[in-house]
Amino acid sequence: MQDFRNKIVVVTGAGSGMGRAYAVEFARLGAVLALNDHNAESLEETVQILDRLGAVRVYREAFDVASRDAVYAFAANVKAELGDAHVVINNAGIEGATKPVWATDEADYERVMGVNFYGVLYGTRAFLPQLQANGEGAIVNVSSIFGLIGTPNSSDYCASKFAVRGFTEALMVELQDSPVEAFLVHPGGIATNIGAGKAEAAEFRARYLTTPPEDIVRHVIASIRKKRIKIVYGRDSFKTWLGSNFVPLKLLNRIIWREMKGVTDLSAYPKN
Repeated sequence: MQDFRNKIVVVTGAGSGMGRAYAVEFARLGAVLALNDHNAESLEETVQILDRLGAVRVYREAFDVASRDAVYAFAANVKAELGDAHVVINNAGIEGATKPVWATDEADYERVMGVNFYGVLYGTRAFLPQLQANGEGAIVNVSSIFGLIGTPNSSDYCASKFAVRGFTEALMVELQDSPVEAFLVHPGGIATNIGAGKAEAAEFRARYLTTPPEDIVRHVIASIRKKRIKIVYGRDSFKTWLGSNFVPLKLLNRIIWREMKGVTDLSAYPKN
């Protein structure tokens, strides 16, 4: 897919960060937009930005992508209001509890998996028939570099992003003979609002979350055009990819611990 003018592009988590950047960039390319976010106020702020840009047309709904019924209803409404979707960006995601495994409640795992994995699953399955009906399309599922490696205090988040990776890589194989393509995105340290409400995350954000969302969005769009189906981009993404592929796991684990120990909340760890 080369030209996005008047193509229907669906973006989840469009109220801020990468989701908002996707909406803005596709609007500049002349796309018709169908947007979601769980935060209605943030979503309206995005729509106002798009209005000032002269977006072709914008349809939006505020709901939680962890709700299967809400996602499928959204897909039906998009089809009724705009027509069959051409591009789906399953971007919505939340951070984890930022605690070690033994201190993380099972409810936290369920919540993170609900948004980060099941939101991607529902978005893919709800919209895939529309893309197939168009005879072309792109499903873009957003994992993370934490879907390449395990990191401390992130077992819930890593589990969800590894799940997105496995699901999407399997989908890629299944779509081999289809005009629809699946893309897997592993963002590195993107400057979003993840962890913004936690004082202990300030050093982590300052050190690692430095790549502007607009940069990765433009890179993803270029990758769709060039059919580069695995996209690893952003702060520390290349070295993370190298480590996950070529460094023995025991050594990799030591490197990760040494790198991240200084920005990890250790209050729940046993005292030596």
